[in-house]
Amino acid sequence: MNRPARTVIITGASAGIGRAIAGRFARAGDRVGLIARDPAALEDVQRELLLSGAKAVEWVAVDVSDAAAVFAAADQLERRLGFMDIWINDAMETVFSTVADIDPAEFRRVTEVTYLGFVHGTMAALRSMRPRRRGRIIQIGSALAYRGIPLQAAYCGAKHAMRGFTDSLRAELFHERSPVTVSIIELPAVNTPQFDWARAHIPRTPRPMGAPLEPEAVADAVFRVAEGSSREYWLGLQTILTILGNSIVPAYFDRYLARKAVAGQQTGTPLSIGRDDNLDHPVTALHRTRGLFSAGASHHAPLAVGWLARAASVVIGATLLFAAGAAAGRRRSSK
Repeated sequence: MNRPARTVIITGASAGIGRAIAGRFARAGDRVGLIARDPAALEDVQRELLLSGAKAVEWVAVDVSDAAAVFAAADQLERRLGFMDIWINDAMETVFSTVADIDPAEFRRVTEVTYLGFVHGTMAALRSMRPRRRGRIIQIGSALAYRGIPLQAAYCGAKHAMRGFTDSLRAELFHERSPVTVSIIELPAVNTPQFDWARAHIPRTPRPMGAPLEPEAVADAVFRVAEGSSREYWLGLQTILTILGNSIVPAYFDRYLARKAVAGQQTGTPLSIGRDDNLDHPVTALHRTRGLFSAGASHHAPLAVGWLARAASVVIGATLLFAAGAAAGRRRSSK
C-alpha cells in the first residue's frame, strides 16, 4: 500500500451498506471505527473483520439520534484509533406505509435517525476535523433525495433534508476556506436487510423497487469516493435516470410511480402478524450484509460525478433537439 493507513468511522456499520463499507476499508489496511445500536452485532462485525486480516477495528454502540452519545462515541474511537480522516454517515431507518397510515411517532423516529443521525455524525466529524483543518465526510444518499416515492415518505423526506443540510454546510466550509471536504453518493435500491426488518403497514412484505445493487458494489464505490473530491456522485444507471428524468418530467414520474411503485415495493408474500422490526430496537438475528434479493441483484454499477452527468444530459438533449430541427428543416425544403 502506497499511502498511510487512515482512520475511518462509519455509522450504521452493523449491517447492510455500512457493514460492507467497513469491510472494504479494513481490507485496504485502514483503521475502522464502527457505530450502531446493537453491541452483539458490532462485536460480530469486529470479529469478522479481524479474522479477515484487518489491522484495527473498534466499535461503540450508540443510537445516532442521540447527539451527545454520537459525540462521545467519536471521542472514544479517536482515542483508540487516532484522529479521524474519514467519517461516513450511513445509519438509516424507514417505514413502508402510506402517509395516511403511518403514526406521527414513527415518522419522527425515521427522521431522527435518517436525517438527524446524519446531522449529529457530521457535527461530530467537524469537531475533530475543523481544528486540524483536514478530513473528509461522506454522506450515503439516495436517488430518493431527488424523487420521493409512495410508501416511503418519511425516508424520502429525510434524504431530501440531508441533501439541503449538506449543501449549506459545504458553502460554510468554502466561506471559511476549510480544506475539510463533504461529498454525497446517491444510491439506487440496494439488497440490504432493511426489507426484512423495516416496520411496514402494507399487505405484503417489502422488496426493493426494481433490480437492486449488492452492498459490496456500493462499498467499492464509496471507497472510490473517499479518494475523490467532487461534491456529489451518482451510482448506477437507475440513479442517473431517476434524478435526470425527475428534473425534466416530474409530473410523469408522479403518475408512473402511482401505477408501479406501490405493488413494485411488495412481494407476493403476505406480511406476517407480529413481524418484528427495527424501528425502536435492533433485530440482532437479521444483522448481515445482504438481504434476501440477491437472485436479481447486480454486482457492478457505473459511478458518475453528478455535475458531469447533468452536463452530459444537457449536451445530449441539445444535440437531439438540433438533429430533430435539422431533419424537420430538410423535410420542409424537400417539399
